[in-house]
Amino acid sequence: MKSLFVGLMRWLSRMPLKGIRVLGHGLGWLLWVLLSNRRHIVQTNLTLCFAEKSNQEIKQLTRAHFVQFAQSLLDRSWLWHAPLQLVESRLKWVGSAAALSQLDADGPKIILAPHFVGLDAGGMALTLRANKPVAFIFVPQHNKVMDEWVTEGRQRTGNVKPYFRREGVKQIMSGLRQGEMLHLSPDMDFGPEESIFVSFMGVNAATVPSLPRFARLGRAQVLTLVTRMTPEGYEIELEEAWREFPSDDLRADTIRMNEAIEKAVRRSPSQYYWVHKRFKTRPEGEKSVYKNAVISR
Repeated sequence: MKSLFVGLMRWLSRMPLKGIRVLGHGLGWLLWVLLSNRRHIVQTNLTLCFAEKSNQEIKQLTRAHFVQFAQSLLDRSWLWHAPLQLVESRLKWVGSAAALSQLDADGPKIILAPHFVGLDAGGMALTLRANKPVAFIFVPQHNKVMDEWVTEGRQRTGNVKPYFRREGVKQIMSGLRQGEMLHLSPDMDFGPEESIFVSFMGVNAATVPSLPRFARLGRAQVLTLVTRMTPEGYEIELEEAWREFPSDDLRADTIRMNEAIEKAVRRSPSQYYWVHKRFKTRPEGEKSVYKNAVISR
């Protein structure tokens, strides 16, 4: 099974990018039709986060998200199997020169990388540019074949130091204190343990305050990295290091993190990872937003 799947991805990696994106467009429409449960999750998320949008606008965003989600999946064929020279030509760094200088400077850094569909492209670009190994926290995939493919693909440059969520945070803290660069994507619902409820896109969301905690304990700078899909590949936008962060207020720092992510989401709303149940965990006594949502699209 794995060899067949990887063989297909290798074959796709030889196609022109335009052809891969056309296939991804068709796959996205197929998933939109077939995966009614995921379609409901996406629509619920978008309805909650964009209350100002009409039903028609939500429907258009949902379809666009499925297309870009599928395109990003097929893009992993060339990200992880095409020659690195080709990969680099499709990854464009944007942002201020000051931010890139801060990225290249010594000292511990946390790269806040929100869950956009281009997350793996941004991670690849970071490992290709960084002058030292980039630490990633790996979360196992549910499917064994996919898990092996994803783990191998994310480490293809060799400039990666893998951590695994099940192993705890002590080794991550130790690495930061030794000057490591940590690629961190904490904007998912990891359950009630260690989470606090703060606003995300105007919705109360269980949020792990790992960014301010890691920044404080690791004495690390925080820079935001957002990856956006373009017709030519991906743009990787790096912002300058956060000032006066972390503070003495964990909740305020977590809200600041969510506000930074919200800003990026509003620039590219269809490219955020809406297929995830971001609001699955609810405060005690509050009903599920997914079971009770009525979506008439």
